[in-house]
Amino acid sequence: MKKVRKAVIPVAGLGTRFLPATKSMPKEMLPVVDRPVVQYAVDEAFEAGIEHIVFVTGRNKAVIEDYFDLHPELVGTLEQTGKTAQLQALESLLPVAGATSFIRQQSPQGLGHAVWCAREVIGDEPFALLLPDMVSFGGRGCLAEITDLYAQTGGNVIAVERCDPTETSKYGIVGCGADVGSGFEVTAMVEKPAPANAPSNYYINGRYILQPEIFALLGNQQRGAGNEIQLTDAMVRLAQSQAFFAQPFNGRMFDCGSKEGFIQANVAFALARDDMKGSIFEMLQEFVRSHERRVEAA
Repeated sequence: MKKVRKAVIPVAGLGTRFLPATKSMPKEMLPVVDRPVVQYAVDEAFEAGIEHIVFVTGRNKAVIEDYFDLHPELVGTLEQTGKTAQLQALESLLPVAGATSFIRQQSPQGLGHAVWCAREVIGDEPFALLLPDMVSFGGRGCLAEITDLYAQTGGNVIAVERCDPTETSKYGIVGCGADVGSGFEVTAMVEKPAPANAPSNYYINGRYILQPEIFALLGNQQRGAGNEIQLTDAMVRLAQSQAFFAQPFNGRMFDCGSKEGFIQANVAFALARDDMKGSIFEMLQEFVRSHERRVEAA
């Protein structure tokens, strides 16, 4: 069993759900409290033992590459003004030299195409895939959990969470087979099934460990939903010859690709910080009281 050393983080999306903010700023750089969304995915990857991250970027995403580089002017200013804590915080987030690669996806053709673009850097190795819109919260990172299961099972491993059974049509849903360690065998993968046709209410939450054979399948994958090359379609084909396993995530994943999930993530991470939780909690209480008064007055 080969160790998972590399991870792919696709950051080429246009972020249309956050217009006009994303007209000039990549959605991956929107901050959750004081860190951009993409930083959380990078931290999670390194926590899980990843050694090299491949970012799949697009036009107007150069700021992401700059963010993970040195900023001599800023470092000099912090040193001159004695802001040691801020300087140390920046240095702790900087990947070591050679630990990142940036690949250009010339046109948006779906998640499957973005993953395929990383094939030459990944090579003939299993790799992790992290969708940066999905931000892991609580305890260990989600990728670390599925890496533990992969060490027991090999094959392909995906992270899942439970959704309301009436909302399966919003997600990619998996079927549940025999228990394996802390997870289970995947018997089916269905994209956005109606509740009556869903094999379970476990949905894929944006964390994967995939074998390199997925690249050959993505290379000849027919376009699917949205006239895009869909990763799930290629995974279904790969499952005909390789095992898939699922690990239920013990924390919570916030979908920061949606406005609601983005706000929820900011509130949750703020409440988890000792320097902010008191004032934020008081503010939320006041908002709730004000809302209740308006409802009563109406």
